Amino acid sequence: MSGLPVDPHLYLTFLGVMAVMAVTPGPANLFSVANGVQRGPAGALAGVIGMNAATVVWFGAAALGLGALVVAFPEAFRLISIGGALYVAWLGINALRGAFRTAADPDAPTIRLGRSALLDGFMVQIANPKAVLFFTAVLPPFMDVTRPAAPQLALFALATIGMDVITMSAYGLGGAALARRMSEPRFRRGFAVVTGALLLAASVLIISRL
Repeated sequence: MSGLPVDPHLYLTFLGVMAVMAVTPGPANLFSVANGVQRGPAGALAGVIGMNAATVVWFGAAALGLGALVVAFPEAFRLISIGGALYVAWLGINALRGAFRTAADPDAPTIRLGRSALLDGFMVQIANPKAVLFFTAVLPPFMDVTRPAAPQLALFALATIGMDVITMSAYGLGGAALARRMSEPRFRRGFAVVTGALLLAASVLIISRL
C-alpha cells in the first residue's frame, strides 16, 4: 500500500466529494448550458475544453503552492474572481441585448456569447471562486504529506478533469439539443433571454462566493 502514489481510502473519499461538486449547478455548468444553446454541440465541447484547460492551470498553480499564495495575497485572488464575475455578467448582458435585436429583426442570426467558446470557457473557470475554494480547502485534506506531491496531484487532476468533462458536456450538450429550434424566431428570442439570465445568475454565484 505504501508504494501507491495516493492513499486508496483518501482517494475514494475524494472521488465521492468530487462527484458531488461536479454535478452541482454552478458558474461552469450554467455557462455550459448557455454555451450549448447558443453555439451547438461543437461550441459546447470547445467551452468544456476551455474550462478544463483553466483547471489544468489551477492544478499547476497548486503544485507551485497556490494555498500559500492565496493566504499571502488574498486580495489578488479576490480581484481575479471579481473580474471573472464581471466578464460573465458582460456576456449575459450581451445575450440580453441580442434578444432585443432579434425581436426587432426576426431574421437576425443567433447571437454569440463571445468570439471564442474556448476563451469564454477558460475565462469562466479561471475566475471561478469554486476553483479557489477547491484548491485551498477541499484538496489539501486529501493530500498525504508522506508521499510525493506530484503523483498525487496528477491522479487528483485526472479524476477532477474526468468528472468535469462528463458533467460539463452533459450540461452543454443538453443545451445544444435545443439549438435546432433556434430557426424559430420566437423560440430564439426566448432562449436569448434565458441565456442572458443564466449567465447573469452565474456571475451572481461567483460574487456570492467571494
